[in-house]
Amino acid sequence: MPPTGLKIYHITHMDNLRGIVADDVVCSDREILERGGPTQSIGMSNIKQRRVELLEVDCHPGTKVGDYVPFYFCPRSVMLYVIYRGNHPQLTYRDGQEPIVHMEADLHTVIQWAEDNHIRWAFSLSNAGAYYTEFRSTVEELDQLNWRAIAALDFRNPEIKEGKQAEFLMHGRFPLHLIERIGVISNRVEARVSEAIRSACHRPMVEIRREWYY
Repeated sequence: MPPTGLKIYHITHMDNLRGIVADDVVCSDREILERGGPTQSIGMSNIKQRRVELLEVDCHPGTKVGDYVPFYFCPRSVMLYVIYRGNHPQLTYRDGQEPIVHMEADLHTVIQWAEDNHIRWAFSLSNAGAYYTEFRSTVEELDQLNWRAIAALDFRNPEIKEGKQAEFLMHGRFPLHLIERIGVISNRVEARVSEAIRSACHRPMVEIRREWYY
């Protein structure tokens, strides 16, 4: 069964926050790429391209993974570990985990908002950037996620690693007012983030959450 009080987490570089505040939304990878790319990219360009061009979200026919704003079901994700290690040959970003922020939202609040506003949402049972992943789109199917893997801190086991990379996806744009908290690694980043969101209509709380990092 899914745990109670479920949260979801979008990670981004703190330099991208001013653009997010200006738009008052987090945009999908497709829209970001069509607008010339983010201020600071932290992903692998070949995987992002695959998500935009090739990988279908089959529970919503005609849509691709890159049409959605992605969230993990946990902080301290496998992707953050890749960023922390900084040695993956396909990762061009090399500034480490310190500038990365976690944008946290409440899963059920998000789903309710999406359904009230007729916005498509889905989730993957594993890495949404992989060809073999499966997608679901109902609350009743959340128990199909590997919640033990999602909560695991040690993901050397391939099965745990796959389950931990499950993603929640919202089609198009994710409104900033649904973000409840921004977790950061240090006082320095907290100050930078607080300044970046100062002009926002909705200002999430900014907290140092060292346990969300490696």
